[in-house]
Amino acid sequence: MPAPPVIVALELGTSRVLALVGEIREDGHVMIIGIGEQPSQGISKGQVVDIEAASEAVRAALSAAEEAAEVTIRHVILAISGGHVRSQVNRGVVPVLDRGEISRVDMDKAMNVAKAVNMPTDREVLHTICQHYCIDDHQRVISPEGMEGAKLELDMLVVHGLRAPMRNTIKAVEDIMIEVRDVVYAGLGSALSVLSPEQKKGGVLVIDLGAGTTEYVAYAGGVIAATGAIGVGGDHVTNDIALAFGIPERQAERCKREHGGAMVTDDSLDGNVPIAPGVGFGGRSIAQHSLLTVIHARMDETLRMIRRRLKEDGVPSHLAAGVVLVGGGAHMAQITELASEVFGMPCEVGKPRDVSGLATATEGPEYATCSGLIQYASKQWQNQRRSKPLGGLFRGFLKR
Repeated sequence: MPAPPVIVALELGTSRVLALVGEIREDGHVMIIGIGEQPSQGISKGQVVDIEAASEAVRAALSAAEEAAEVTIRHVILAISGGHVRSQVNRGVVPVLDRGEISRVDMDKAMNVAKAVNMPTDREVLHTICQHYCIDDHQRVISPEGMEGAKLELDMLVVHGLRAPMRNTIKAVEDIMIEVRDVVYAGLGSALSVLSPEQKKGGVLVIDLGAGTTEYVAYAGGVIAATGAIGVGGDHVTNDIALAFGIPERQAERCKREHGGAMVTDDSLDGNVPIAPGVGFGGRSIAQHSLLTVIHARMDETLRMIRRRLKEDGVPSHLAAGVVLVGGGAHMAQITELASEVFGMPCEVGKPRDVSGLATATEGPEYATCSGLIQYASKQWQNQRRSKPLGGLFRGFLKR
C-alpha cells in the first residue's frame, strides 16, 4: 500500500499567493505541516495578467512552504478563481432498455448526455457535479441502479469558465517546473473545507470574500445547486475609499482594515478617522460615518448581486443553515450582520474543518480554499485506496 501523500494546495489570489502543505495520516486525517505566503504580482481580479511576475510570486510562496514543511514540492493542486466562472444545470435523459431495470450502463449514458454541454469556443468545462437522478419524471433518487423504470434522467451541475484565464493560471505554475496535478474551482474548495454534512443537507450559502473576486456556492436539497463568481472584492472597497476622500490607496487600505465596517452605526455619527501622511500626502482626517457609508454601499451591492444570481438559478430564497462567510473579507467588522440582513438568514464566519496542525491555517477563514483543496485530494486518495470511483467528488478538467 503506498504511503499517505503530502499534498500542496496553491492559490493565486489578487492580494497574495498562498501555498499550504498538508499531510494525510494513515487514518485519513489531514495535518497542515507548512505554509508559504507571498504578496501577489502580475495578478488582477483573480486572473494572471503578467505570467513572469506571477511565476516569481508562486516560486517565493512555494519556497517558503518547502522550508516550513521541510519537504520538496514538485506538484500542486491549483485553485481557479475569477469573475468569469459560472455554473448551469444540464439534464441528461436516456431510455432504460434492459427489461426496465436500471443498470450502471444506463447511469453512465445519462451522465454522458448530461455532460454534453454546448460551450462557446472561448469557454471550458471546469467541473461536472452530479446533483440527482430522476426515474420516470417523478421519483428522485441518489443511486438508481437496480431500480425499475422506463426513463432515467440526471441533473448535472456544469461549472465552466473562460479557457484563456484558466490556462494562464496553470502556465504561471508550470513555467517554474511545478506540475499541476489537478485544478479545483476556489469556491468549491472553500465549501468543502468549512461545511458540515448537516449544513449541506439543510441548505447553505458559502460566500468567499476575496480581494479581487467574490465567489459563492449554494447547497439546496443536499446537493450543490449553484456556484459562480463576481469580479468585485475588497480591492474595490479600497478604491472606493480612495476616490471618495481623495487619499492614496495605501492609506485607504489601512483605513479600511483599522476603522472600516460593513454597517453604518449610530455611534459613528460624531467620530473621525485619522489618515496618516504618506509620500506626497500630508495626512488628514475623515468622518467615520462617511467612511462606513462608502464601505456599506459597496458590500451591500456585492451581496445583493449574489442574491440576484441565486434567484436566477432557481435557488430557494431561504436555506436552513444560512450563510457562511470565508476569505479575507470575512474579517470585516459587522459583515455577518450585513449578510444576514441582505439574505434574510443567519450568518457566521466559517473556519476550516477536519484539519489540524498550524493554528494560523486551521483558524482563519482566509485559508478555507487551500484547506479545501487538500481535503479534496485526501478524499480522492482514500477512494483510490478503497478502489471506489470518484463520482462523488467534483473533478478538475485536467483529469478528463
